[in-house]
Amino acid sequence: MTGSFSYAWRALRHRNFRLFFAGQGVSLIGTWMTRMATSWLVYRLTDSALLLGVVGFASQIVPFFLQPLAGAWVERMDRRKLLIWTQVAAAIQSFVLAALTLGHVITIGEVVALSAVQGLINAFDAPGRHSFFVQMIEDRNDLGNAIALNSTMVNGARLAGPALAGITIGLVGEGGCFLIDGISFVAVIASLLMMRIKPAQATRTAQNLFKQMREGWDYVRRFSPIRTILVLFSIVALMGYPYMVLLPIFVGQVFHGGPYTLGWLTAASGLGALVSALSLALRKSVVGLTRAIQMSSAILGLALILFGISHQLALSIVLMGFAGFGMMQTASASNTIIQTLVPEDKRARAISYYAMAYFGSAPIGSLLAGILAQKIGAAGTIIITGAFCVLGSLWFSLQMPKVRAVMRPIYLEMGLQSE
Repeated sequence: MTGSFSYAWRALRHRNFRLFFAGQGVSLIGTWMTRMATSWLVYRLTDSALLLGVVGFASQIVPFFLQPLAGAWVERMDRRKLLIWTQVAAAIQSFVLAALTLGHVITIGEVVALSAVQGLINAFDAPGRHSFFVQMIEDRNDLGNAIALNSTMVNGARLAGPALAGITIGLVGEGGCFLIDGISFVAVIASLLMMRIKPAQATRTAQNLFKQMREGWDYVRRFSPIRTILVLFSIVALMGYPYMVLLPIFVGQVFHGGPYTLGWLTAASGLGALVSALSLALRKSVVGLTRAIQMSSAILGLALILFGISHQLALSIVLMGFAGFGMMQTASASNTIIQTLVPEDKRARAISYYAMAYFGSAPIGSLLAGILAQKIGAAGTIIITGAFCVLGSLWFSLQMPKVRAVMRPIYLEMGLQSE
């Protein structure tokens, strides 16, 4: 048992990844505090499900359009320098949001605009951060474990962040969360500066940037395992992920609670996602992850359907745990398979389409969920979106034989047993 536990943390033997893990872990707590505080601020200012969807849309639609260009551009850059600058920009955005909120002059228009700015930063940060893993991990056999540990870190922060946000909002208001978030970026910037990284293996090419984008698109479109995984992930992001933006509606109208209740529901989702990430960290191989994607997307859908029906807070908290598990298992398993299969010279571009599936589908889903919630209520909306996740899982199940047939020789060449 001890050996299995030690094996689950093996990527931390790499010094650069240890620094990243520590610095990013602190920063992500602030990020999750801001996410919850933003939702509560919008609901407090407007009492509108539609505007909750609009803010979610604004934060993610910008990276949707920029991802293919950003992915090709990132491959030409020193990724550590890029990440330092994106973290500095994100800190400035958080401090501006904090100043406006603490000064009691914040408007919904400013929240939307600053959310769009954060989306612009994320457009370059996401492919840069994910493709930077290869530079931090000297042993490629530890790459899958590093991705799983990164998910563990994200969801540990997701568990702690909302709980701290609920307390902070109760004591000093949403602005305190934004201020803490801005300060937390110091940790990740420091960790990046302390790393000893070989010179960035940026793609030095005279090839036109738009030709690089087209080459990346053709690769993703023609390679059936990645294409199929990205289609399901897009469905899950479109229909499954937006439940987070509707939680304030459930808190106010179904459970008649406040920021502490929202914190409990969000933290339960984070706990489920943390359990998912730990289960992936314990895996010794990527073999079997397509089956995990199939099951987890169905779990997410069923949990959302039952959450929409439930009127009991305790049951709903449990269901949020299952939803968080399904959501994170689908996302992390998809990311791990893509990172494993894609050659290094196409890594950032392939990851940009993974990020695009999230940043494109999720904002449209947030907007759609907000509109539907205005028309038929939050409960009906959650039930419908959950049903689509279940249908996506069934479609993926039908595609699995063809996907496995393509993946089998690649896994065998890597010395892995095929699925």
